[in-house]
Amino acid sequence: MPTQKRRSLSIPRADSDPFDPRAARAAALAALSRRDHSSHELRHKLIAKGYEAALVDELLERLRADRLLDDRRYLESFVAYHAGRGQGPHRIRSDLLKSGMQPAQADAALEAYPDWGAQLKRAREKKFGTSPPTNYADGQRQARFLAYRGFTSAQIRAALGVDTDLNVDL
Repeated sequence: MPTQKRRSLSIPRADSDPFDPRAARAAALAALSRRDHSSHELRHKLIAKGYEAALVDELLERLRADRLLDDRRYLESFVAYHAGRGQGPHRIRSDLLKSGMQPAQADAALEAYPDWGAQLKRAREKKFGTSPPTNYADGQRQARFLAYRGFTSAQIRAALGVDTDLNVDL
């Protein structure tokens, strides 16, 4: 079987000149063309490629002014994507904080997401089917799974049909 040569994009590399604004912009646009990035992530990537921090900061400001870099858009798409994969608000918040977002920004994005209950129901049904837990052990197993996925205890109780006023476990 003949080997195929990989075509590489001709993106200027930072090892040639860490002060080259055109090369830094090309690297930033290449990263943004693949997916949205937060300002913090993109800054970290460009500095890791060897570009000077002052140049990167100036570039990020220009990208924000051109609306090519938008943390709010990044937050919305991040939350929607991860919620669609069955992850809950606690887990998504943790991932956002790891990616360099501020807690207030992460909380605002999570509060703006429309329906955590539907996502929790989908995640539970995908793993355990549509029938509710039949005994204590099944309920606990489902609750542990949903807690691992990042859903709150109140959301889990509501989904499993536990009386939230009594604060009683299955």
